[in-house]
Amino acid sequence: MMPGLAILTIIALLTGLAFFKGQAKGLFAVGLVSLTACLSSWPAFHALFGDPLQITLNGGPVFGKIPIRVDSLSGWFILLMNFTMLTGIVYGIRYIKPYQDQTANVTIHYASYWFNQLAMVGIYVLQNSLAFLCVWETMAISAFLLVIFEQNKMATLGAGINYLVQSHIGIAFLTVGFIWVSSHTGSYDFNAIGNYSASINSALSFVLFVCFFIAFAIKAGFVPFHTWLPYAHPAAPAHVSGVMSGVMIKLGIFGILRMLLLIKENYLPVGYFIIVISLITGIYGVMLAIIQHNLKKLLAYHSIENVGIIGIGIGLGTLGLGLHNLYLVFTGFAGALLHTLNHSLFKSLLFYASGTIYQAAHTMHLERLGGLIKKMPQTATLFLIAALAISGLPPLNGFISEFLIYSGLFAGLRSHEWSYSFMIITVIFGLSVIGAMAMLCFVKAFSIVFLGEPRHPTPQNVDTEDFVRLFPLYVVAFFVIVIGLVPWLFVVALENPISLYTNGQNTGALQSQVMNTLRITGYASCGLIVLSLIIMGIRKIATRSRVVTIAPTWGCGYSSPTPRLQYTANSFVRSYRKLIRPLLIMNKKEKAIEGVFPEPVYSETHPYDKIEAVLIDLPVKRIKLFMSRFRFLQNGSIQFYILYGMGFIFISITVPLLLSAIKYVVNLFKQI
Repeated sequence: MMPGLAILTIIALLTGLAFFKGQAKGLFAVGLVSLTACLSSWPAFHALFGDPLQITLNGGPVFGKIPIRVDSLSGWFILLMNFTMLTGIVYGIRYIKPYQDQTANVTIHYASYWFNQLAMVGIYVLQNSLAFLCVWETMAISAFLLVIFEQNKMATLGAGINYLVQSHIGIAFLTVGFIWVSSHTGSYDFNAIGNYSASINSALSFVLFVCFFIAFAIKAGFVPFHTWLPYAHPAAPAHVSGVMSGVMIKLGIFGILRMLLLIKENYLPVGYFIIVISLITGIYGVMLAIIQHNLKKLLAYHSIENVGIIGIGIGLGTLGLGLHNLYLVFTGFAGALLHTLNHSLFKSLLFYASGTIYQAAHTMHLERLGGLIKKMPQTATLFLIAALAISGLPPLNGFISEFLIYSGLFAGLRSHEWSYSFMIITVIFGLSVIGAMAMLCFVKAFSIVFLGEPRHPTPQNVDTEDFVRLFPLYVVAFFVIVIGLVPWLFVVALENPISLYTNGQNTGALQSQVMNTLRITGYASCGLIVLSLIIMGIRKIATRSRVVTIAPTWGCGYSSPTPRLQYTANSFVRSYRKLIRPLLIMNKKEKAIEGVFPEPVYSETHPYDKIEAVLIDLPVKRIKLFMSRFRFLQNGSIQFYILYGMGFIFISITVPLLLSAIKYVVNLFKQI
């Protein structure tokens, strides 16, 4: 009765969405997303603070009993997902406005956005493997429709299909894992996964975990399963990119954390495994981000980097479980969960700002941007806040979650096992390298986009900084700052999710220790802001009588400076690019200087992911080469096509008869 009523309600609301026109359609979509957020956030909030919800639905003869469990882990992810989905749809109304004449396309877009939210809620609460696969498929298809909003562009369609294919590879691994468990237990309940893993040996339990890990790692964007992400994020509209990076890829993080709760064996090897994969992911992601020329593709690779940081926290917490070290458990999982929230905030803010830049300049190519701080000061300020946060600098939220992970890593150095200490030192070094390269990348991005002079003509009247458009960006920026100043208010909410991994062991003393450290950190951040304001005030007072003049920058004796003499994004990181060139595929196009009176010259570099070339391009090329051998079958002759049909019918009839005859003869010999 209840599922049928829910389906009728969804159909009625979709009919209402199709009925509205223009801006009213967007407002109705905001209402749908807000309603879903309110209905799902209420039990999620209660579950997060110690009042979990569990109900069971009757799924009929196919699904059986469908348990719906909202525990504190689900509650945390539902709350951060709903927040980003709300800011995304509010921002999306203005972003979609130029496309309002495409009524059917806009309707499908808003419907897909809402279905995606519903599917993600289902993923967080459903603990029946068949029902879980259904909502996971719904999430994948709705995300595909969101990505291909501008389906008239071949690059967008290619990115969407690439995402859909790789998503279904992940679904295949999920299906294998669920079938493996259900074939031995006869149950589709998630609890059967834990019971089964406890009944088999450690090696098989580890293999089962790896099967699920690969499925969720594809969604999260761990290396080497990341190749869909740098294409889907740039192809999607800005608000969809923010949601995909902010919360959709976090479904993979949630899945890994859920499996760690269910498969409670092999914590030490699992911890090492996660840390190694995560460290490679973080370094490789930021390494490729630095050399990108497309702003959204640059941000997409930073999603890979931050997934690696989250994974390091998860791996650290898992090692703590294996070593029975509660401090590692608390700081590792707390850092990972808080960075999940922080990344959803500053990365969605960056993507929303990139959308504003795109609609002002009509390009995402860094080499065609510049000087936008004069036309878009508010967007520049918001982008700078998010850039500082993603670089892990105080007094913003990215610093806090990375600080927690660092605290656990330094505490882990007290171990007397040399192999463990070596691993921790390597991770500390790797995490510091990630932070340094992230700062290099965003110094490049901010300076090339906003500073200097425009490298190419841009529209004179830039009307992209109205209050309605920037309101969701200011809301997100507010939380980016607040978490950096009062982090203990958010970390205290993680007590119940972390207690799921400690089996109820008392972590009160550890939590108090961490909270005291975070309070000192928060007060220091507040002091930094106050000190900065005092210095700015003193400077303003000291220079108030000075006449301010605006003049061109000194051109070193060159009388006709042009914007082309500025640093480009490519030249900004030239030394770095030359240093890592052996690790990448670098396609370069250039025209050399020739003759006494040379024509204008140019030089372009197009970096390419070597992992993508090996894992995706090479197999696809070989499959195409193999299939091309059968191209003669497609000869355009209708007689041959009729012959193919007759041959298929003949085979369909004769093969079963032949198998029956063979079976009959075998039975005769058995009787003899």
